[in-house]
Amino acid sequence: ISTITEFLLLAFADTRELQLLHFGLFLGIYLTALLGNGLILTTVACDHRLHTPMYFFLLNLAFLDLGSISTTVPKVIANALWDTRAISYEGCAAQVFFFVFLFGAEYSFLTVMAYDRYVAICKPLHYGTLLDSRACAKMAAAAWGSGFLNAVLHTASTFSLPFCQGNSVDQFFCEIPHILKLSCSDAYPREVGALVFSVSLAFGYFVFIVVSYVQIFRAVLRMPPEEGQHKAFSTCLPHLAVVSLFVSTVVVAYLKPPSLSFQSLDLVVSFLYSVLPPAVNPLIYSMRNQELKNVVRKYMTRCLRCFTVTSNHVL
Repeated sequence: ISTITEFLLLAFADTRELQLLHFGLFLGIYLTALLGNGLILTTVACDHRLHTPMYFFLLNLAFLDLGSISTTVPKVIANALWDTRAISYEGCAAQVFFFVFLFGAEYSFLTVMAYDRYVAICKPLHYGTLLDSRACAKMAAAAWGSGFLNAVLHTASTFSLPFCQGNSVDQFFCEIPHILKLSCSDAYPREVGALVFSVSLAFGYFVFIVVSYVQIFRAVLRMPPEEGQHKAFSTCLPHLAVVSLFVSTVVVAYLKPPSLSFQSLDLVVSFLYSVLPPAVNPLIYSMRNQELKNVVRKYMTRCLRCFTVTSNHVL
């Protein structure tokens, strides 16, 4: 039976000055992610013109980004500020569960969004039938459900193991491969079922996204430029950029050769796939989405006007 009551996360720096520098860096990234994803959530929820399947899935993606970065970064910020490395056993298990849950659900939603773009461009006459409110709700429930099942499998198989190799996790958050290194027993047979499920699901999603975009680009390239080719690219390219960032960082994190596995590189790669995407996804989606930019600009102008009027009244 494990007697570990807490784990020690990897500190980014030993000196107090560098710790405060990392505190400021992660705080800035976290606030950027909160602002960007919060703007998307507020804009999509409040504007009835954005109550379409594409923006419904984007709203879910923004919520997942907020959740995933809030699972890891606040603890990093607190540890850097208070000069500590400790995280409780229950806190570490919760961090693993929510990170795997939200990460898996996000990948599912990226796949659903590829299907949404496929139907919108390749089968526009059937869009209202194939993606009505009931179908969108079922796809969203399936995406959340697959992420939840994945998280339960991995968290249960990981934290049912006894730990006797110390309690120092060589990562700035509780990541499963680094936790398994602390196990007394051979942990990998227990992970086989969860790994087979996750890899099969991820590979199936990847194949679906690739096939969808092959069909999408074939249809778009057959369009005359004046018949919506630019609009089709403007709605597909942000999603494709987010998928590419998501998949490439995960592939580098988990499929890099063992010869390239050393502490500083692992930290950088983990930062790229766990912290960077939630912060930059809102920027990617807003860069080419003119409709979203117009609505955000309208609400920001309205808020600024209300603030100005209120300030003048107070003065």
